Amino acid sequence: MNVIETDGLGKRYRQTWALRDCHLTVPAGHVAALVGPNGAGKTTLLRILAGVATPTAGTATVLGYTPGSQQARDALSAVDQTVPLYRHLRVRDLLAAARALNDQWDTDLAVQRLSSLNLTTSCKVSKLSDGQQAQLALTLALARRPRLLLLDEPLASLDPLARQEVLGWLMSCVAEDGLSVVFSSHVIAELERVAGQVAVITAYRAGRQAQVLARIDAAPPGWAGRPVTMEELVLGYLREPSARLLPRLEVAR
Repeated sequence: MNVIETDGLGKRYRQTWALRDCHLTVPAGHVAALVGPNGAGKTTLLRILAGVATPTAGTATVLGYTPGSQQARDALSAVDQTVPLYRHLRVRDLLAAARALNDQWDTDLAVQRLSSLNLTTSCKVSKLSDGQQAQLALTLALARRPRLLLLDEPLASLDPLARQEVLGWLMSCVAEDGLSVVFSSHVIAELERVAGQVAVITAYRAGRQAQVLARIDAAPPGWAGRPVTMEELVLGYLREPSARLLPRLEVAR
């Protein structure tokens, strides 16, 4: 089953297209990373999938349902880059409110996760650092036990060690619970732990030296070959958008 399918999806604000002709397929149990320059439509895509924005063109399904439907909302969690939380509440009160508002709620997961982070539940949310608030938002999202998790730049406020730990936690949820994750990020190093099938072709010259980024079995005679990094792959795609990853974007764990 595909947890996400879009066909020609687009969103226009007046005369400006924020997202256009998006074709995306994400199989169940996979992690898909959205990359692209600012203004490419990553946030708009995630907002449509979460059901908080309606498309202007094309179609989308989430877990087989229309985005924003009750069935879709019950089965997914989303964390926006602004980390929306009730900052006037104490952490324990926020947990109690979330438990009361959700039919499916894993109290043990929430408590154990916050305990591992040494996050005091008696503290007001407004007193937490930006990184702690991001960790709290992720904990609330996963305590709903969703089948799909949508994350828009969720790790931007975390230090490198915390980002690595959170990615490890998310990957364990994928492996153990079959969770599917779609997230956007400008930190290319994060993608190396989740990206799988990437095909990028672009070329450029530097003086008399030519460099080619391509997916081949071996370098041709007269050329020196070496493995490429994830950063080189992503930057190559951004420099040459016509070099498609795949007919439909599929990033596997």
